[in-house]
Amino acid sequence: MKPRILLADDHRLVAEGLRSLIEPEFELVGIVEDGRGLIAATEKLQPDIIIADISMPLLNGIEAVRQIKKANKNVKVIFLTMHPDVTYAVSALEAGALGYVLKHSAPAELITAVRRALKGKIFVTPLLEGEIMLSPKKGSIERREESSHLTKRQREVLQLLAEGCLAKEIASILNISTKTVEFHKYQMMRDVGIKTVAELIRYAIKHNIVSI
Repeated sequence: MKPRILLADDHRLVAEGLRSLIEPEFELVGIVEDGRGLIAATEKLQPDIIIADISMPLLNGIEAVRQIKKANKNVKVIFLTMHPDVTYAVSALEAGALGYVLKHSAPAELITAVRRALKGKIFVTPLLEGEIMLSPKKGSIERREESSHLTKRQREVLQLLAEGCLAKEIASILNISTKTVEFHKYQMMRDVGIKTVAELIRYAIKHNIVSI
């Protein structure tokens, strides 16, 4: 029986292109295009491996995986992304991923990453592997501290704000009231001492709390 893979990428052409790479050796059980869809599909399809982008609408890949790993510690995760940034790679591994592959390296590296993940082993693209080893733990600790005071709902609201959604749109997506969205927004601004939404978004991007 082939290992079952769930793919999450908001660029449908990229996702379909990966199908030919994945299917000879593995079973592709589904393709989703946003972070919230990834959470729902993981619960429904119970894949062995998730291959996810970081920058996705509604909920970024790293935050989606954090939520998935709380519910299902056994699912293996590989991030396939355009971000050649060690801070994203470190955040991905901290979220529970076993792989970090750059999209332009996918033909050469993705299947290797999947095989290693199935054995519980980590694969990081060689371009960043050395940098991760040298990455100071201080930065990792600071990132956790910056995001640890935020609730799950606040991170969801913050991600959607970063994507340019209005309070009414966020309320509809998250199935909460506009008043609740505004409450979360102003509570976050108060907690970090910021006075505008634009500053809040810049703060969240700087500290890798959200991805756009």
